[in-house]
Amino acid sequence: MQKNKKIFIYYSLTGNGKLIAKKLEKECDIRKIKVKKELPKSFFLQMMVGGFKSLINYKEKLIDFNNDVNDYDEVIIGSPIWNDRLCTPVTSALNKLDLSNKKTTFILYSGGGLANTAVDYINSKYKGAKVIQLKQPIKNNNELDKLNI
Repeated sequence: MQKNKKIFIYYSLTGNGKLIAKKLEKECDIRKIKVKKELPKSFFLQMMVGGFKSLINYKEKLIDFNNDVNDYDEVIIGSPIWNDRLCTPVTSALNKLDLSNKKTTFILYSGGGLANTAVDYINSKYKGAKVIQLKQPIKNNNELDKLNI
């Protein structure tokens, strides 16, 4: 019997996504989303600029993004939450991915708690997708225990 092949595709600005990738690397192939222009270094400006970009559904320019997921049975998407939404690097990557006929899981990581707008978006666009919400796993390592992937 063939093993379920998985990939974790994620974006990380503050290290939460990278920490999750490290946790999943034994079970999944890992693919990091990189953008042409990163957010400012200041946390305050990151929140302002990132939140505004998410609000207007800004299309990020991705660097060397491989959108081929044909060899995978399950695609796991990792996204920070910006302004209660998926971050723009992830939404830009999702626009390039064909997730039809794929088991899909979203791992959302946020400093502000639950992300209702992001979950509503996922539920409307990716029927049957599993959603796992983590609160700043880089500061709360016990949050990684929720990853039963």
